[in-house]
Amino acid sequence: MSWKSHIEELRARERLAEEMGGEERVARQRSQGKLTVRERIAFLADPGSFHEVGKIAGKASYGPDEAIAEFLPATMVFGRATLDGRPAVILGDDFTVRGGASDASIAGKMLMAEQMANEYGMPIVRMVDGTGGGGSVKSMEANPRTYIPTTPAWEWLVANMARAPVVSLALGPCAGLGAGRVAASHFSVMVKGLSQVFVAGPPVAKAIGENVDKEGLGGWEINGRNGVVDNVVNSEHEAFAQARRFLSYLPANVEELPPVIASDDDPKRKEDFLIDIVPKDGKTPYMPRKIIEAVCDKGSFFEIGALWGRQVVTGLARIDGHPVAILAGDPFFLDGAWTADACDKVVRHFDLADTFHLPIIHFVDCPGFAVGVKHEKSGVTRKGVRAMAAVYQTQVPILPVVIRKAYGLAGSAMFNPTRTRWRYCWPSGDWGSLPMAGGIEAAYKRQLEGSADPEAELKELYRKFEAMRSPFRTAEAFIAEEIIDPRDTRPLVVDFVHHAYRVLKTGPRSFGMRP
Repeated sequence: MSWKSHIEELRARERLAEEMGGEERVARQRSQGKLTVRERIAFLADPGSFHEVGKIAGKASYGPDEAIAEFLPATMVFGRATLDGRPAVILGDDFTVRGGASDASIAGKMLMAEQMANEYGMPIVRMVDGTGGGGSVKSMEANPRTYIPTTPAWEWLVANMARAPVVSLALGPCAGLGAGRVAASHFSVMVKGLSQVFVAGPPVAKAIGENVDKEGLGGWEINGRNGVVDNVVNSEHEAFAQARRFLSYLPANVEELPPVIASDDDPKRKEDFLIDIVPKDGKTPYMPRKIIEAVCDKGSFFEIGALWGRQVVTGLARIDGHPVAILAGDPFFLDGAWTADACDKVVRHFDLADTFHLPIIHFVDCPGFAVGVKHEKSGVTRKGVRAMAAVYQTQVPILPVVIRKAYGLAGSAMFNPTRTRWRYCWPSGDWGSLPMAGGIEAAYKRQLEGSADPEAELKELYRKFEAMRSPFRTAEAFIAEEIIDPRDTRPLVVDFVHHAYRVLKTGPRSFGMRP
């Protein structure tokens, strides 16, 4: 009366599932330089921690004796695991089974994975390799009808963006719903030469007159620079490492605070080179990442979106072991002026920080919104105002450190000034409603035209106004709250972060409509 035979059948079915799409298709996957879905999970998860759900789901056929004759597993593998000891849901497409396209059990697996992450407050890592949507034209042979489109589990994908960290790794060609799953995340990565992300592939593009290969349609050169994905790496193993590192800064869900760890970096550390890093001419660029690295815990800065919206640098870091979000102007690109892309990047980063309760350290160097026809055509005005709204709606504490320029609307969006103005300014600070260059000539045009020595008079006007522009004059009026020695920045930021963590509030965020 033993159930031993049933367990033997279960194990046999599990072995069939482990064969994935079969020896030939697995070999083809590996010949393309790609790991299989099960190898990917093994590399991503802590050793021995993966517990698979629905392993034997798939399509089976039976012989005359009702014994299983053929078995094709579902095109997704999912389950629970730990990443660096913290629980997570892992969901991976199996490209060896019909190219990761839909089958009878894929919708159920995707839905359960997303729902489990939401209801149990766990991060989810999606490894996307295929369409993962409504199947292919060939699938109509088995079900000879068309259908009104629905998007399986999309309600949970949307809900998870407000609930728990979502990471998507593009590890092959990702089209349709596959591409959507990559984009619908807090952090996404693609692998150079291995993955592509597009709404529809080259055959569909050819139908509208575009003859292009997968890389030319949706390779990393495109999606790494337009913000569809956040980071680009050279190998799958780097993608797994980036997923783990990104999650290490974030709480498991919005009901928790970010994980604080012990830091071996001196909180009172001061870097002497900071006194000289900003050139005195106000024009020569400097390297903002050196400032970030000098202020944050050593080796803790993790940059996000390095290839797009390059006028601003964004990322995560730790300050005395406390996770924070970082934003900095980069004068190497349009002097740090906010383009439409940069504004999108600011919105995305502030939303990430506010959703997961990360205080923001903003190293300010912004001459305003980007000027010119090209930028007006890109919609910089609306996108800029939208970025300003995101800054003002953010509830987590924000510390601006004014490094150099702060001009115009964009320059004003360093924080919400109606809240406590906890702000530090370097002596290199240069601010105003508009830059002096050109403004003096315009304001005193008639006077200069009537001058006996316009060049000397212009020089004297510049000397006079340069004196007025001194940050110390601003501090006299308590408009610049504190001017600091740049070398004191880290100890002061550490102090701010400790106070910020005292007032952080958990729970979901919400805000009104943005422009």
